Amino acid sequence: MQASEVRRAVAAAMSTASSLGLAVDDATVLHDSNKLTLRLLPCDVLARVAPVAQQVAQFEVELAQRLAASGCPVAALEPRVEPRVHEREGFVVTLWTHYEPVTPGKIPPADYAHALKRLHTGMRTLDVPTPHFTDRVEQAQQLVANRDRTPELADADRELLGDTLRNLRRVIGERGGAEQLLHGEPHPGNVLTTRNGLLFIDLETCCRGPVEFDLAHAPEEVGDHYPGADQGLLRECRILVLAMITAWRWDRDDQLPNGRRLGTQWLSEIRAALG
Repeated sequence: MQASEVRRAVAAAMSTASSLGLAVDDATVLHDSNKLTLRLLPCDVLARVAPVAQQVAQFEVELAQRLAASGCPVAALEPRVEPRVHEREGFVVTLWTHYEPVTPGKIPPADYAHALKRLHTGMRTLDVPTPHFTDRVEQAQQLVANRDRTPELADADRELLGDTLRNLRRVIGERGGAEQLLHGEPHPGNVLTTRNGLLFIDLETCCRGPVEFDLAHAPEEVGDHYPGADQGLLRECRILVLAMITAWRWDRDDQLPNGRRLGTQWLSEIRAALG
């Protein structure tokens, strides 16, 4: 979120929670990207805030409720207030349960794989209209092709990313394997370690595709513990996902700390992976 918007977003979250009867004296920023994630105290609620024009909050709230009802390992909405999207001062605010981490450090790969398998099993029971994973690949392709949006991307690197995205999108699509509802970005930053076990957050990236596309976002060891994973397809998905996240790092509006350094490092990793 743009720095100029952060203060307004924090105020919108605090006033929303207060209007619902929750005690709010302070807010701590936990994560700042396209959405602002805050911990509100002393009510101890997690607030997610985004500009009205850049959100899919209603989709995320409805999906979280359905997944939780199916027994999926997902973070719960705040139970003390009505589970809905609140709009205030040009922002949408959603309120979630705050979980204290109980096992800091690396998640055991077998536990990670088991939790992701449970999520996928529950997701297969839902009929939810979502984008296809190739829609997200196309967004990355458009970004790479747009020199105004990616002015610092060198021509050779632009060609590498464009070719990798186009070719792997085609190759994976031609496999014609089973597809289902996916989390979309189940990387370690979207997994909480809680007293209730591992829980997935940030459902706004859900899409349809092979489970290997989700596995490609997790540490490599996780794929070794996921039953039935197609290791060849997983390798292709890993390179595809790496190309996608590399493209985001060259966006002129990217705000990830050290984003350009990561983008350069990942370009080298793509070249190595392609041999």
